[in-house]
Amino acid sequence: DKAPLSKSLLLVPSAISILLTLLFQHYQKFFAYNLQAIKEEFQIWRLLCGRTVCLDLKDTFCSSLLIYNFRIFERRYGSRKFSSFLLGAWMLSALFDLLFVELAQYIFGFTINSLPSGFLGPVFALFVPFYCSIPRVQVTQVLGYFSITNKTLVYILGLQLLTSGSYIWILALSGLISGICYNSSKLKVHEILCVPSWVAKLFSWTLEPIFSSAEPTNEIRVGMGATVDIQRQQRMELLDRQIMMSQVAQMRRQRQQQGGMINWNRLFPPLRHRHNADYQDHRPSDQETPPPSEVSEEQVARLMEMGFSRGDALEALRASNNDLNVATNFLLQH
Repeated sequence: DKAPLSKSLLLVPSAISILLTLLFQHYQKFFAYNLQAIKEEFQIWRLLCGRTVCLDLKDTFCSSLLIYNFRIFERRYGSRKFSSFLLGAWMLSALFDLLFVELAQYIFGFTINSLPSGFLGPVFALFVPFYCSIPRVQVTQVLGYFSITNKTLVYILGLQLLTSGSYIWILALSGLISGICYNSSKLKVHEILCVPSWVAKLFSWTLEPIFSSAEPTNEIRVGMGATVDIQRQQRMELLDRQIMMSQVAQMRRQRQQQGGMINWNRLFPPLRHRHNADYQDHRPSDQETPPPSEVSEEQVARLMEMGFSRGDALEALRASNNDLNVATNFLLQH
């Protein structure tokens, strides 16, 4: 729902890949990412065909799952901004592919004539905003030492895709670098490589009705999000939503048992002990009291959109030194 571009990228290339593997194997040569043909015979069309459809079903499966998980960005940014990111990452990663192949030949002395086919460069580029903007929520621990978070499965899928074939590390490296370049506010790449508004309107009139989906009517409305955008984001991943809802329900039950207050002694015992000691000593002078750390109103708003009160959000951000991920973990787990 609300992600027609992600749905089209999930269905169309996967269907073409399955057809090429099962029925039309003699047409696979037209979708090969052949760098030698591109450089020597100027077959530029191979950039479009070879960098869109996977010829390996394992790569198709892993990239489809990653696109399914990354559809949260289309719901958060909108289809036009999301398509602009994919277009910019696709173009930049194509340039970096050719650059890294030339560097490998110049430094190591081996020639790379072809690379794995598929929409892999933009998929690896999406790991950059995924790492930077998606909060890390701890789900459980293995053997008491290794943390399992809501992002672990996505990273495992990326690692599986990275190890699925030879020279795919070139595509991964070029995709990550292109994602960093496009996501950087200093380089201003997003202002140059973007989808024009008239193109976005054209596709919204023609293709969006085909791939758009109606909002589920039999789905229970999630009460954590205060806005429609947050509720759509929570429906992005059913497993993450169930985990977060169970943790929030447990937290609210604990708060009701404790009279509506979070047991901050479990979170920051030294800080709370020092705070209580200061009050017992009739509070120190203004010169001895350190100035309170500034809290970003944007981060407070994001925590309030997840269902937490403003007071708990302020105290969590101050206690965690204004770290949104740490504050979110503590609020969800306690």
